[in-house]
Amino acid sequence: MKILFIGGTGTISQAITRSLVERGDEVTLVNRGNRNGAFAGKVNEIHVSDVNNEEELTSKINAFLISKSNADALNETVGQVPANERAPYFDAVCDFICFHKEQAERDFRVFQGKTKQFFFISSASAYHKPVKDYMITEGTTLANPYWQYSREKIEIEEYLLECYKTYGFPVTLIRPSHTYDERSIPLGVHGKMGSYQVIDRMLKGKPVIIHGDGTSLWRMTFNEDFAKGFVGLIGNSHAIGEAFHITNEETLTWNQIYETIAKALNVELKPYYVASDFLASCSDYDFTGSLIGDKSNSVVFDNTKLRRAVPGLNMNIRFEDGIKRTVDYVLSHPECQIPDPEFDAWCDKVIEKLEEAKKAILAE
Repeated sequence: MKILFIGGTGTISQAITRSLVERGDEVTLVNRGNRNGAFAGKVNEIHVSDVNNEEELTSKINAFLISKSNADALNETVGQVPANERAPYFDAVCDFICFHKEQAERDFRVFQGKTKQFFFISSASAYHKPVKDYMITEGTTLANPYWQYSREKIEIEEYLLECYKTYGFPVTLIRPSHTYDERSIPLGVHGKMGSYQVIDRMLKGKPVIIHGDGTSLWRMTFNEDFAKGFVGLIGNSHAIGEAFHITNEETLTWNQIYETIAKALNVELKPYYVASDFLASCSDYDFTGSLIGDKSNSVVFDNTKLRRAVPGLNMNIRFEDGIKRTVDYVLSHPECQIPDPEFDAWCDKVIEKLEEAKKAILAE
């Protein structure tokens, strides 16, 4: 199959690219060319200085198609074939870095008639908040008043589905939840520089902040498992015009998640529980969105629709196994160990002030 990715080297997309390359598909990556080392010589590369520059993007893709001697894929431009007789070159296109409606509008203009299937990476955070039912299906209402990121994903979904209904644009909507890889340890509360500072606190025996009381339910999906579901939907006629979330089947509490990370680090976990709304109210970190609008909610994803579309799907990487791989990788790769002293100091301050408040109340 011939597949084009805008992006292709991120947490989710890297595993998918690797899986397709191993399967023998022809993969083309559109990006700035800064992180393609792992796939050098194994994929086609289209380098653009700014993917949001529609003129440049269109020009580079059209040049690629011409170089592949697929003039039919350019019929909208050269006027050789009527629109209803187009033969798209790409079996699938996926934009992994589409966050705003204008980017989706660009994708529609650029790829209409050039692909048999277009994937949009949405987000499971788009599902209704506050949660009405902990069991989430693809039919769960989309609404999130807490997080602009989620609202923009919802807006894009609505736009692309309208393109499907009106113009036959062959969209498939994908809603990932918390997906991780070997390069970054997934957490609920962390700073702007990523998760390593929390790991550093664990290694030093310092308390780490856990939102709520740590008992809300969550799912963690290793990117290799996510790729299994995604690849199974490529070229799948049952996926056109449909939405799917892709998550592991293992349900964990946040206490279990942090305990498992501490076990992989071979340290004792020292949790410090703080209400999510308190965390959101006393920092400039986006905890209103990422916690109240997402991770503080108990959710369990029903993958029945995905399993029905991809028979034999087996997403079987348990968090205990996946996080061990991640911890080993992060601790052996200094470039993954990005310090965040500002967040570290903020954690110390929050804990200190809450302990002072406890003492003041008890002293009355």
